[in-house]
Amino acid sequence: MQSKIIKELPDLIKNEVISKEVALKIESYYRSKEENAPNKLFVVFGVFGSLLIGLGLILILAHNWDQFSRAIKTIFAFLPLIIGQLFVGYSILKKKSRTWKEASGTFLFFAVGASIALVSQIYHLPGDLSSFLLTWIVLCLPVIYLLKSHVLAILHIVFATYFACESGYGYSSSGSSPWLYILMIALVLPHYYMLLKQNPKANITSLLNWFIPLSATIVLGAFVETNYSIGFLLYMILFGLLYNIGKIPFFYAQQLRRNGYLIIGSIGTIVILLWTSFTWIWEDLIREVVFFSNEFYIAIALFLGALAVLGYSYYKKWMKEFHLFQYVFVLFSMLFFFGFSSETIPTILVNVLLFVLGLITIKIGADRFHFGVLNYGLFIITSLVVCRFFDTNMSFVIRGLLFVTVGFGFFITNYWMLKKQKQILKK
Repeated sequence: MQSKIIKELPDLIKNEVISKEVALKIESYYRSKEENAPNKLFVVFGVFGSLLIGLGLILILAHNWDQFSRAIKTIFAFLPLIIGQLFVGYSILKKKSRTWKEASGTFLFFAVGASIALVSQIYHLPGDLSSFLLTWIVLCLPVIYLLKSHVLAILHIVFATYFACESGYGYSSSGSSPWLYILMIALVLPHYYMLLKQNPKANITSLLNWFIPLSATIVLGAFVETNYSIGFLLYMILFGLLYNIGKIPFFYAQQLRRNGYLIIGSIGTIVILLWTSFTWIWEDLIREVVFFSNEFYIAIALFLGALAVLGYSYYKKWMKEFHLFQYVFVLFSMLFFFGFSSETIPTILVNVLLFVLGLITIKIGADRFHFGVLNYGLFIITSLVVCRFFDTNMSFVIRGLLFVTVGFGFFITNYWMLKKQKQILKK
């Protein structure tokens, strides 16, 4: 973008839009900005270079590992850690570039993990994978703030998610909720907040806008120990919370692809509604849900959090127009508890809600001339038709006509909006 502006300067001077003095000031401003800005590609290659060097050293040592004595093995176990600390210390003391800090921080992060693993293997120390991951994450947490490293913040979130999954999912898990995951994510939020204030439109901030809600979505199921049916309610409330965070003007004013909260919240809401649009789901819910359990209290906490975000948005007058998506978690919570008296009524209401959401999304896409939003609305209705294909007794002719109708709807709606957009551009 900056190079394009500089290239346009001679043409602007020629047409007497700006003077030569102004052009020189603009050029010097952007030149100085480019000099001070870190080379993003160089940062990426620096980080990958650190990873490859670390992996190469591990492979070389692994090939001859059995031939070394225990003392030599211990030295090699701590050697990457010492080298990584020296590089990090050099980057801090000499106030090196962003590339140096990110590369050295990444190398130290994996050096810490390698050293812990090697020492445990050499001296046969007991422990499981979840405790190893937790120790690794805690030891590397201060480095995020020492280096102000964005890559380490992402690695922290990724490995905290891995820790939570290892602790809460699967046969090898301890079977308990990974409460320490919440603390791990909370400890990295100050760095994330700093990024939001200083570089809200930076690519790394956009990545964190995706990684944090994705991590929460992946880990939430680890908090469901026995009361599995209430998981539908938990996820619906979580997606409602994420969607309402994404509707806050700070996030909503950004490009849609940068707003992971809004996209994950919206798609997640539709997925849960499609899943619960089947009658047999509500039949299982009636038999299996247990109230006043650990999962039930988590659902209440999430609901209060989502309601607080919604209420604060209303108090700050950010909600200038009605968006049904923002209230779906409230409606679904009411249906969830109502479903215990009858499985038919909540099933019908969920299908109606899905259809209405699809129509509203189509209208929003048409009003804003946004083809992505428009086709997302059409996709919601198509998904609803596909779901009903499997649990209704309609003839194949009627089902075929429904698919043909929806297909024509896709074509006609997109064609109409494209034609209207061209007419507006001509004016």
